Amino acid sequence: MTMIAAQIQDVRARIATACARCGRPAQSVALLAVSKTFAAQAVAEAAQAGQLAFGENYIQEGVQKMDALRHLPGLQWHCIGPVQGNKTRLVAEHFDWVHTVDRLKIAERLSAQRPADLAPLHVCIQVNIDGGPAKSGVAPADALALARAVATLPRLKLRGLMTIPEPAPDFEAARAVHASARALFDHLNAEGLGLDTLSMGMSDDLEAAIAAGSTMVRIGTAIFGSRAPK
Repeated sequence: MTMIAAQIQDVRARIATACARCGRPAQSVALLAVSKTFAAQAVAEAAQAGQLAFGENYIQEGVQKMDALRHLPGLQWHCIGPVQGNKTRLVAEHFDWVHTVDRLKIAERLSAQRPADLAPLHVCIQVNIDGGPAKSGVAPADALALARAVATLPRLKLRGLMTIPEPAPDFEAARAVHASARALFDHLNAEGLGLDTLSMGMSDDLEAAIAAGSTMVRIGTAIFGSRAPK
């Protein structure tokens, strides 16, 4: 077993344990392996261990990995980094998911540029759930209006919300912030949005995120190791 395979196994065990503690099935939480800055070979090792969903922050780097790994069946690519207007076409043409829509203009460009021969692009709206001054994302108070607008766009499928809160000092503080995201998610569903994905939780706080109701955790360091500065 490679180091990456062993670490995927460890992360899946953490997810299962966290789910068991709050009475959820392990299958209710999807694992997204964050492969940004790591070589295509690392992604291939993870794929050989059964991990098929990968998150990339840097769009051009992600597209290069897709090209290098086209021989591997079943890989699913998630854009989890900022999407600028000049990069929407790359995202629309190559990725399966984008987690970081926080402006209607970006969603409209993605919709217009999504090729007709591809399945709709799965979209999560990024919410700045705790008001972090350096964080991207729509304010919670504006999330419903943006979600309603995105849901009407062709070639996109609105799936849910994504959050990246500031690091919390302990488990309970982290769970409280994640719980506010879950409450917003539930509010949008009560308004008829039909969301099924709450993308929150990373290597350091996945247990708190799962306790609060995350359905997808984004794990990089715990699978691939520490990253060198880009």
